[in-house]
Amino acid sequence: MKSFFSANSLTRLLIITLLALTTASCGFHLRGNYMLPEGIAKLSLTSFDPYGKLTRMVKYQFKLHGIEEVKPAAAVPNLNITSESTGDSTLSLYQNNGKAEYDLTLTVNYTVTIPNQGIEQFSTKVTRTFLDNPLSALAKSVERDELVDVMREQAAQQIMRKLARLTTVFNKMEEDKLNAELNQILHNQKVSIKDGSTTTITTTPAVIYKKQDHNAQ
Repeated sequence: MKSFFSANSLTRLLIITLLALTTASCGFHLRGNYMLPEGIAKLSLTSFDPYGKLTRMVKYQFKLHGIEEVKPAAAVPNLNITSESTGDSTLSLYQNNGKAEYDLTLTVNYTVTIPNQGIEQFSTKVTRTFLDNPLSALAKSVERDELVDVMREQAAQQIMRKLARLTTVFNKMEEDKLNAELNQILHNQKVSIKDGSTTTITTTPAVIYKKQDHNAQ
């Protein structure tokens, strides 16, 4: 038993196939060192400390990777830096029990909001080893501040890498859009069969049910 699709149906299916292939091959461009989604070519930035060093470093990363910072709006993706904190863990002590060496950790919490998709929460950490010296407390304090700034820069870079992973989120949005278009085109479509039976294509994507005409011989 052989079946054939009408020219109209074949044309529509070909259009959908080409649309899917086009979506899979575009929409994501190399920005700096990361493949960032085209959907975040424009991004709003909000922060618990709008004029702080970390915020300025993230803005610099925007420029470096070709992201245009825009004002917050309902239809614009948003990166919101919610907090920044530092902590340390002692590795070794002096004989007087003063800290000689410790791991310094910077933690940055932030959220990414995608219109019509939702909010994702993220946290990034950067850890560096620091050698302390009580005999030069002032110099070491300045050195620690400089180290924290370097860690902030690394945290900003990690945030950009996280943004690059949003590709999967945008892929899902494009997939849902294609499925909706496919459902609309194939809704209640019927394809003629040579032997007189009919093939009904349901609204479920990529699932085809064949119903045999019991009167056909």
